[in-house]
Amino acid sequence: MYIKRYISLFLLLVGMLTLATFTSACTPKTGSATPSSKKEEVKKEKKESNKLKVALVLPGPINDNGWNATAYEGLKAMEKELGVEGSYTENVSQSDQEEIIRGYAQQGYDMIIAHGFQFADAMQRVAPQYPKVKFVINNGSIAKENVCSLVVDNYQIGFLQGAIAAILSKTGKVAAIGGEEMPPIRQTLEGFVQGAKYIKPDIDVKTAMTGSFTDVAKMKEMALSFINQGVDVVMGDANQASLGAIQAAQEKKVLAIGYGADLNNVAPDTVVTSVVQSWAKAMVALGKIVQEGKYEPKVYYMGVKEGAVYLAPFHGFENKLAPEVKEKINKVVEDIKSGKIKVQRSTI
Repeated sequence: MYIKRYISLFLLLVGMLTLATFTSACTPKTGSATPSSKKEEVKKEKKESNKLKVALVLPGPINDNGWNATAYEGLKAMEKELGVEGSYTENVSQSDQEEIIRGYAQQGYDMIIAHGFQFADAMQRVAPQYPKVKFVINNGSIAKENVCSLVVDNYQIGFLQGAIAAILSKTGKVAAIGGEEMPPIRQTLEGFVQGAKYIKPDIDVKTAMTGSFTDVAKMKEMALSFINQGVDVVMGDANQASLGAIQAAQEKKVLAIGYGADLNNVAPDTVVTSVVQSWAKAMVALGKIVQEGKYEPKVYYMGVKEGAVYLAPFHGFENKLAPEVKEKINKVVEDIKSGKIKVQRSTI
């Protein structure tokens, strides 16, 4: 009887020891994992805190397929290529500009981009109160302390268009027509004249302003007037109204050069090529400068070298243009990119 009791106790003790050993072996050793886990968490938090916060303020809607859409594409490109944390406000009226800009500054944004020179006054009123924030005016001319301007080089755009027009022209007469009288439009037309005369110093370059970005009929009428004077290559820089110049060229069977975007699809047998402006490339380039701590209060011109200005494909004209003509056009692009051609900017 006692022997049986001792055996039972012995078996119970063995069982308890076995269970304790098994439990110890299966329990995860958190002591060594915790420091590593915390270290990774700290690294992640530090990385997040270093992420550049960028706000974009727009005068119109992001889906306008034009001016505002190009800046929105720029913000998305900055998020994708630079890893920034982006935010935007669209349809900002003049009366709300200062409030919206100040709101982003108060929220701790590192970089606030206002898309249009019309934001210059509001940016300058807010900027001094937030010296650590970088304020950027697209298409502006302001450069002071923590305010800079970002410009897709309109002079280079116009220069390329003028050079191409001169290369293509058989009559020795070309035309560039702008919309409203404002610095970016005037700069493009000045560049056009410069580019055309770089190719042919004695070329007859006609320029004019219609006073409207929406009046397609007025643009067409002015383009037709120039074509009737012997112009055989035209360019319109007036947003929607630019279509009028292409329509006139199509009607009179002369050539046109697109502005801003690839416009070959508008008139495939008329638009030889287009000089495209990319705000996405320009904004990414400036974002890199800020991230690298190389920011300066100046006007940043982004052009051919930065990929912010480039030539669209020749499309159907690829086989219509003589090889030497295409080679001459492409050489102008490469010479601007390398700095061999230095496009002059007006000091007025």
